[in-house]
Amino acid sequence: MAEDDKTTVIKTDGGGGGGGAVALLAIAIIAIAVVLFLVFGQGLLSNTKSINADVKVDTPSKP
Repeated sequence: MAEDDKTTVIKTDGGGGGGGAVALLAIAIIAIAVVLFLVFGQGLLSNTKSINADVKVDTPSKP
């Protein structure tokens, strides 16, 4: 009768190992974007020029 009362306990990690990998991937992508902006993007914001775009349109008059 004692053998009928056995209990088996199975422990799992809960699947929480993937969250750390996703966070690490997001941080890596952000770091790469910041480095690329510092290398290539500095001139994009500082070299803006104003353009005087006054346009005169002449239309023919009606007879």
